[in-house]
Amino acid sequence: MLEIKDQITNHRSIRKYRSETIPDDILSKILEAGIKASNTGNMQVYSMIVTKDEELRKQLWEVHFKQNMVLQAPVHITFCADVNRFSKWCKLRKAEPGYDNFLWFYNATIDAILVSQNVALSAESFGLGICYLGTTAYNAGRIIEILKLPKGVIPITAIVVGYPDEQPPLTGRLPLEAVVHNETYCDYSDEKIDQLYANLEATEQTRQLLEVNQTETLAQIFTNKRYTKKDNEAVSEAYLDVLKRQGFL
Repeated sequence: MLEIKDQITNHRSIRKYRSETIPDDILSKILEAGIKASNTGNMQVYSMIVTKDEELRKQLWEVHFKQNMVLQAPVHITFCADVNRFSKWCKLRKAEPGYDNFLWFYNATIDAILVSQNVALSAESFGLGICYLGTTAYNAGRIIEILKLPKGVIPITAIVVGYPDEQPPLTGRLPLEAVVHNETYCDYSDEKIDQLYANLEATEQTRQLLEVNQTETLAQIFTNKRYTKKDNEAVSEAYLDVLKRQGFL
């Protein structure tokens, strides 16, 4: 248990990778760990698209905002909500599926995320590095085209996996009391917010971010630079359109 605890505690996102390939037997074990994750009704309404082909990774690099780690890491895994396979099985077994709706997009999304975390933890146990690609939702339509995802399948998240070529510092986190509520939700006063974010706002990393982004506060980096209201609304609209086209709405 201590070993697992240390692995989780020391997790860091890796954005630089060596070109060394991952042995097939290790990759298989990592993927096997993924399918052991908890899932809705033991239906496994998810799929993992493992991409190693260089040309395909170049296309994925384009849609993931040209982040170089997508080209450097030898393996790219896209985790998808997938009711396609289960629905086809139902029809072949004289059962009429009813999973083309938002509820099952939600359930399948949970499944896909749980699988991705198992894969990430397993990869790190083999000395590999991983980095989640939050850009997956931003260009979901294009990813569907590149990976040839049929109706009933939609990308949820993705990770790159490979041997690290860096050892970045650990990223700070809010204290436990910021996210744990005992018995019922306890809303935050202004004073409590100040207290919970004080350490994070006082780090050297934050100081550097403020300087680079030329903002007064850390919060402004998120609202004015990284995730603006305009972009959030545009991506939301595009993703809802993808949900409709893929048969979830």
